[in-house]
Amino acid sequence: MGCETRIFDPSDLPLPGAPGDDDHPAVRELREHAFWSEGMVWCSPERHGQVSGVMKLQIDHLPLSLGGMRPTQGRTLAVMQVSGGSQSFNAVNTLRLLGRWMRMITIPNQSSVAKAFQEFDEAGRMKPSAYYERIVDVMEELVRFTILVRPHAVQLVDRYSERKAAGIPVDAASDLSSIAIAAQ
Repeated sequence: MGCETRIFDPSDLPLPGAPGDDDHPAVRELREHAFWSEGMVWCSPERHGQVSGVMKLQIDHLPLSLGGMRPTQGRTLAVMQVSGGSQSFNAVNTLRLLGRWMRMITIPNQSSVAKAFQEFDEAGRMKPSAYYERIVDVMEELVRFTILVRPHAVQLVDRYSERKAAGIPVDAASDLSSIAIAAQ
């Protein structure tokens, strides 16, 4: 679809709060990917009715703010899950909630692949199926939303509380918060 993609391997991530975790190479790489991206795809296996611990570990290493920069705010997000058994939506619902918490723009479409062990060939490629087509649909929607959001990203993440905390003067003629409470 013309996008440059990166995949993060979480196998070396330390636990959040471990000594030196902010300086760990895997944590730095994860955060660099987050700052680089315009959109993300979060996919988790469903474990015990929830996202996996490894998925949550990655999210826990992405702070809301890092040196005045927000690694996730204003980026688009697609959520997906795989299940070993019957189809469920527990993991995608949690990922959607976490994306909102991380101030991301989560697209409406999502994917949940049931009995995932049956959906891949020996080479690890997903077999043609309705599940495969749904994933393509989700990726197309992520690209569309990312393109739609791109020219507005700065405005979408401009926050009154942050401007106020930074001491930026409020222009009552153009500031949305001032316009909203102005006498009509």
